[in-house]
Amino acid sequence: MGRDIWKQLRRVCQILGLIIFLVLFRLTDYGGADTIPYAVNILFRIDPLVGVCVTLAARTFVGLLWPCLVVVVFTLVLGRFFCGWICPLGTLTDMASHGFGSRKKNGAGSMPNLRFLKYGLLLLVLISSLFSIQLLGFADPFSLLVRGMAFGFDPLFNFLVAGFFDGIYRSGPAWLSDLTEPVYGMLKSFVMPHKQSFFYLSSLSFFLLTGVLALEIFAKRFWCRNLCPLGALFALISKGSIFKRKAVKTCKGCQMCEKGCPMNAFEPIAVEPGAVEPDIPYTKYRFMGEECTLCMDCIGYCPRKITGFEFGLPVNPGPVDISRRQLVTTGLAGLCLPVLSRTNALSKMPDNDLIRPPGAMDELDFLATCVRCGECMKVCITNGLQPLGFEKGLEPMFTPRLVPRLGYCEFNCTLCSQVCPTRAIEPLPREKKHAFVMGIAWFDKNRCLPYAEKKSCIVCEEHCPVHDKAIQFDEVKVAGFKGKTSFLKQPRVITERCIGCGICEYVCPVPGEAAIRVLGRGSQKNDSSGGYL
Repeated sequence: MGRDIWKQLRRVCQILGLIIFLVLFRLTDYGGADTIPYAVNILFRIDPLVGVCVTLAARTFVGLLWPCLVVVVFTLVLGRFFCGWICPLGTLTDMASHGFGSRKKNGAGSMPNLRFLKYGLLLLVLISSLFSIQLLGFADPFSLLVRGMAFGFDPLFNFLVAGFFDGIYRSGPAWLSDLTEPVYGMLKSFVMPHKQSFFYLSSLSFFLLTGVLALEIFAKRFWCRNLCPLGALFALISKGSIFKRKAVKTCKGCQMCEKGCPMNAFEPIAVEPGAVEPDIPYTKYRFMGEECTLCMDCIGYCPRKITGFEFGLPVNPGPVDISRRQLVTTGLAGLCLPVLSRTNALSKMPDNDLIRPPGAMDELDFLATCVRCGECMKVCITNGLQPLGFEKGLEPMFTPRLVPRLGYCEFNCTLCSQVCPTRAIEPLPREKKHAFVMGIAWFDKNRCLPYAEKKSCIVCEEHCPVHDKAIQFDEVKVAGFKGKTSFLKQPRVITERCIGCGICEYVCPVPGEAAIRVLGRGSQKNDSSGGYL
């Protein structure tokens, strides 16, 4: 097959992979039912780096991640095909490279060798996972991609599109509104999210993803070459692959392959007299098969059409492209980070306000298993699940927490547990979800209207979804105008019934901080009436 055919076939596969990702991304949304029948989290389940890190951190293999083993098998056969043919972030970087014009900086010698960085990051996340500190969410390409899309691009896209059409309806002529209405309806049905979402850390997530794409300014596939820890893992696995670029003994050393390789997979090893022009020295290169993503561009570059790929027994793999000193330095950093994250003062802050999603594992197990993908927060109906920032230190950053003042946990919703790719949020039947305790509500009597201002208010009790009502009232006599007495209902929490869904805090009419608030299930403080303080 010629280079053009390979190029077109690869482009079709890349576009198809990107479309599948975008479709699954959109399906990770509330569609009117409490069931998502599609494997919307498949991107993380086929990620071998997620499989390794979660297994090391949880000390057990999560059965839901078995598809990553299939990708490992294919990599052992074909090499780093995933990076060049399937990876949606790789496709986006290729698209960005055309915009930034980085093709002039593709080949060998155009950039310093920084490949040791990706091996260092891989070692860092693996050692941290071994100590149950999950740093994968900061470096895994799919975590960066999905989180950046969910927290940054998606809300921005919805805001701009909805604002554009709303502006037409408010200010434009009637005939224009009639023309744009079907377009807007189609976008709302198939392209736009069902609601306008708002997230903490949206700017950070947005710029982390755009930063990966902006690296194309320096060289084509800069992220894939030098920083991607998943690419480093694929490179190590592909050292044993049986599909390789065939060695051509009759090559005259024109260096077209070396200069045009988008992955800079040719390492200069010597300078010797030219084979074509004896008086002109040329650099000799060693082909590093583990860096090849099977783009097949070199087939088209070869003027004699002798370059190609073939199946064969694995050859003796070369050394990993990281020095012993760099390896030791990274290993020491990997040993220090878990200790530093656990001894950080922020890690000792009380977690009374930390409300995890329903079905979340115990805190340490949850932190070890969650890969900070953002899927649960994206699918949350009320937008109540939000990422943690630096409030508790580095370790739990980007993990989900419920913020009741922004959105409550819908009583009959189990979507977050359905989309979690690692079972950090265990799937719950609706009956168990109704009984799962996320936290306990308590009243601030200095702000609650019946206590502080002697005004009647029963909003929290009206909205409490628990069947037997976790909020009850005590009737008390209060002095009214001109000494008249009246009866007033003052609410209290029945702690054994409260599940901490947060709807009471969400609907509380007191401006600012709510008069009823929810503490996380780790709280140990309570008062004599059984309500949390």
